Amino acid sequence: MKLGVITTGLLQHDFDEGLDLAQRLGFDAIEIGCAGFHSKRYADPEALLADPDALARWREAIDERGLEITALAAHGAPLAPDPDEARAYAEELRLSCELAERIGVTRLTLLAGLPGGGPDDRTPSWVVTPFPPWNLDALAWQWEERLLPYWREKARLASDHGVRLCFEMSPCDMVFNPAGLLRLRAEIGDVVGCNFDPSHLFWQQIDPIEAIHALGDAIYHVHAKDTRLEPREIRVNGVLDPKPHSDLATRSWLFRTVGYGHGASFWCDFVSALRLVGYDDVLSIEHEDDLIDADEGLAKGAELLRQALIESPVGLRWWEEVG
Repeated sequence: MKLGVITTGLLQHDFDEGLDLAQRLGFDAIEIGCAGFHSKRYADPEALLADPDALARWREAIDERGLEITALAAHGAPLAPDPDEARAYAEELRLSCELAERIGVTRLTLLAGLPGGGPDDRTPSWVVTPFPPWNLDALAWQWEERLLPYWREKARLASDHGVRLCFEMSPCDMVFNPAGLLRLRAEIGDVVGCNFDPSHLFWQQIDPIEAIHALGDAIYHVHAKDTRLEPREIRVNGVLDPKPHSDLATRSWLFRTVGYGHGASFWCDFVSALRLVGYDDVLSIEHEDDLIDADEGLAKGAELLRQALIESPVGLRWWEEVG
């Protein structure tokens, strides 16, 4: 397995300084945000595709630090009810696929999106209960009229560029749990897989280890991000917490640096479960911890994961005969 980082944790540095930091911290790989909600500070697909010399210098800067690009990150709002927003994202997605093909990257990490609850709705609608009964009508419309047609079309685009779509299971999205991910994959095909991020599962009370076994070979890419639950707040108000992220002291849960929500034992189990289902690739640290500076958080997360990662292939097992 390889230790990676997504560029959201490097944005307080310019491009070269961020790459230097990733190299100093011992990262093997980098996942580069380039579309949607991501800053284009580390990669602007339109600019790079328009200037071959700039693209060559950009790639050389990454290569000379010994970093492998594992994915381009394009988390955005593909199903936004605002047609201008949806069109803008669709163009960014197209450019991301083209850039990925140009540089030999085969994975995009992204979100499936959240439409409105009907054709005239101008606000995204996340349906999580079957009552009132019109919720189920809205959910069926979202899947059949928006989600599936959109991703059938974009899956063809991705396949044409040799790219797999690695969806992150995230609340307030059509794909927020393994059932949704597996349904989308069954409908679209194996160009669809998972970017597995345990942080979003923790606060939904989904067991990440069980989810790994449920998804199996649908896991194409992995984020390493932790979550700290606040039991007292959960006992009173539950896990659905719309308070701003800045309300650190009163939220039911917080995103944390690896190790600050769950200790080394969990991360060893996490790595082992991934290997059991055949995943032997990158763990990309995503720093979104508001209590720890990004540089310190990445250093601490990398140190813990280095101890948990299983980096070498298994040789002769103890129970196998020699010769």
